[in-house]
This record gives sequence, C-alpha cells and structure tokens, in this order.
Amino acid sequence: MIDHATLVTYIVIVLGFVFIPGPATLLTMARAASSGTKVGIATGAGIAAGDLIHTSMAIVGLSAIVATSALLFSIVKYAGAAFLIYLGIRAMLDKAPVELNGGVPAISAGRAFRQAVLTEVLNPKTALFFLAFLPQFVRPEHGSTALQLATLGIVFVLLGLVSTVVFAVGAGRLGSLLRRHPAVVKWQGKVVGTIYCAVGVRLALQER
Repeated sequence: MIDHATLVTYIVIVLGFVFIPGPATLLTMARAASSGTKVGIATGAGIAAGDLIHTSMAIVGLSAIVATSALLFSIVKYAGAAFLIYLGIRAMLDKAPVELNGGVPAISAGRAFRQAVLTEVLNPKTALFFLAFLPQFVRPEHGSTALQLATLGIVFVLLGLVSTVVFAVGAGRLGSLLRRHPAVVKWQGKVVGTIYCAVGVRLALQER
C-alpha cells in the first residue's frame, strides 16, 4: 500500500501536470468549442479511458517494449500522428454543420469519445510517461508493485478527467457564444483542424 506522504506528493505533482494545457487539453477544448460542452466532456472521458489502457500496459510491461523497440515506437508514433492529421484535414475540409440558431453538434459525443480513446492510446509519449513517471512512487517494501502502479495510474486518470472537464465546460460556454456569429461558424473548422494537425506534427517530430 502506498504511504500517505508519497501519495500526497504524487497528487500535488500530477495536479501540476494535468492543469498545464497540453495536447490532450487542447484537443478537449477544441472539441468543446466547436461541438459543445457534452462533446468536450466525452473527449476528456475518452482520453481518460486511453490513459487507463496505458496504465494497464505499464503494469504488464508492454510500455517497456515501446520504450526499447525503435521500430515499434516509430510505428505507434506515426500511426497516432497520422490519425490526428487525418482528423485535422477532415475538420478543415468539412462544411460546418452547426446552425446559428443552435443546430446539431458537428460530431456526436460517442464518436468523439471513440476518437479520443484511439488518439490517446496511439500516443507513445503517454506510454513513456507512465513507464518513467509511475515507478518513481512505487516502494516494493510497501506491498504489491502492480497494485501500487494501478493505484497511481487510476489517481492520475481521475485528476486528468477532472481537469479536462473543467477545460471542456469553459471552452464549451465560450464556443456557444462565438458560434452565434457567422464568421466564427465559417472559420471554426479550420481553426480546430489546424490544432489537430499541429498536435499530430508535434507527435511525429518528437524524439524517442
């Protein structure tokens, strides 16, 4: 079992991580601003689900394979980058289906959730983060290593979900106001698409 002091230290550090806007936060905000708060929250939930998968991978050792195999790392990295860029290009090319009087969202919450899960799972940086970060707070003398890793991973996922919900609500409210203006509706797809493409390129260019 993780001791109290270690857990508190871990939570403070993780709060610093999750409330500093990163790629996951940007994607959540982009979805919320363009398609509404519900879709933004679904995106955040999808990212959380992806992080749970990474936690499981870290526990069973699959993340270690990604860290040590240059070929596998490259495959996962470029697959994730290609998927993000694909989403970005689609967003830029598609005509905005959101009506000024409050029509249907540009994407369903379910679809946003599935895309977010796939995007997060295909992000090798997340796998490497869990592999490198979680073990620092594991103490073998405190019991099962797997149980400690699972606890740390779940805490990270829950705090990350709280942060993405906060950002999604804020971006969703702002987006609902901005979408009342025709110019915003016309350009929002291009802006959102640019964010996706930028994150995809960043992922493709990151070093191992």
